[in-house]
Amino acid sequence: MRYSPLTERLAGHGAGAWSIGDRARRLRAAGRDVIVLTVGDPDQEPPAPLIDATIAALRAGRTGYAPILGHAALREAIAARHARRSGQPCTADNVTVAPGAQGGLFCALLCLAGPGDEVVVLEPTYATYAGVAAAAGARLVPAALDPAHGFHPDPARIAAAITPRTRILWINTPHNPTGAVFTHDEMAAIAELCRRHDLWLLSDEVYEDLAFARPHIGAWSLTDMAERTVVVSSLSKSHAVPAFRLGWIIGPPPLAGHLFRLLLSMTYGSPDFIQAGALAAFAADLDEVASLRADYARRARLVAELLADAPNCRVVPPEGGMFVLLDIRPSGLAAPEFAERLLESEGVAVLACDGFGASAVGHLRIALSVADARLAEAGRRIVRFARGLAAGA
Repeated sequence: MRYSPLTERLAGHGAGAWSIGDRARRLRAAGRDVIVLTVGDPDQEPPAPLIDATIAALRAGRTGYAPILGHAALREAIAARHARRSGQPCTADNVTVAPGAQGGLFCALLCLAGPGDEVVVLEPTYATYAGVAAAAGARLVPAALDPAHGFHPDPARIAAAITPRTRILWINTPHNPTGAVFTHDEMAAIAELCRRHDLWLLSDEVYEDLAFARPHIGAWSLTDMAERTVVVSSLSKSHAVPAFRLGWIIGPPPLAGHLFRLLLSMTYGSPDFIQAGALAAFAADLDEVASLRADYARRARLVAELLADAPNCRVVPPEGGMFVLLDIRPSGLAAPEFAERLLESEGVAVLACDGFGASAVGHLRIALSVADARLAEAGRRIVRFARGLAAGA
C-alpha cells in the first residue's frame, strides 16, 4: 500500500532530535537516577486562577463544541493584551485561537505559503520548523545567526537569503535554542526587509514573557507592518500549561477567514473548558508569570556559573527563554556522541542541537526544567564528565 507524498516530505524532519529524551525516560522508569533536560516542559505549578477556572468550566458542563476561531471574549482579551503591549491596534478580528503555538505555526504556514515557495528562517532553527514548512510544500532557506555575536540577527545575511521565490521571513524571539532576545533595532531592520521584498513576517513569540536580559520587542509593535505580520504565541511556557494546547495567531483579519476553514477541517475549534481557563489567565497580570521568568533567569545564571568550570566547553548565556546552550566543539566529540555518553556515564539527558541547523552543530541545549537543586546536580555531573574527557585526551 502507498502513503501520501506528505509522509515523505515529513520524514526525517526533526523527529530524531527527541530520541535521547525518550531513552532517558525509559532509563528513569527502569529505576536509574536520570535528570532529563531535553524538552522545554515547565516544572512549576500553573497559576491557580487558570486551573480553578478550567475546573469550574468542566463542572459547569462546558464540554461541548466552542466557536471555531475561539470564544469572542477570549479573542478580545488576547487582542487587548497585544494592543497594550505593542502600542498598535489589535481587535478580536485579528485573533484566532489555535491548538498551542506549534499548532498555530502549522496553521499559519499552511495559509501563507505553498509548493515552490521559500521561507527564510533564522538558524539555529527549532527542530519542528522544517516539518511545518514541508507540510505546506514550501522550502526552508536558512539565514545563520552568528555564535560570535550572541546569535543575534544580521540583516545582511538575511537579505542574502532572500530570492524572488521567498514568501515568508520566519523569526523566533526570544530565540529557541539560543536564548537571544532580539533588540528594537534588529526587529526594525527585519521589518524593513519584509517591506522592501513584500514578505510576510511570521514571528514565533512563545517565550515572550520569559525575556530577562532586555524587554521583549514583539513583531506586532512594528510600524507599517500590520498587513504583513503574523504573530504566534501561547500560554504553554509563560503559564506552565503546555498540555492545554492553547495558543493564538495574530494577523490581518482576512487571515482569520482562511484559518477558520482550515481549523474547521482539523480540530473544529479548541476545547471550551480550556478557553475558560485561558480567559482567567488574561484577566490580570498574574504574579506567577513574573515568578516563572525570575525562576528561569536564576536557573540560567546557576547553570552558566557551574558550567564555567567544564573544560573544553563554553556556555552561551541566554537572554531569555528556558534553555542554556553549551558549545562543546573544543571537546573533540560531536554533540550527539557527547550527549549519548553523558547520558550513559552520568545520567543526564540533554539535546544535541545538530538537527537545528549548521550554525548549531557542536552545541547542546540544556532545558532549565527542573528545580534548582536538581539542576545544580546536573551541572556538576556535566562538569565531571567534561573533566573526564579532558583527562582522557
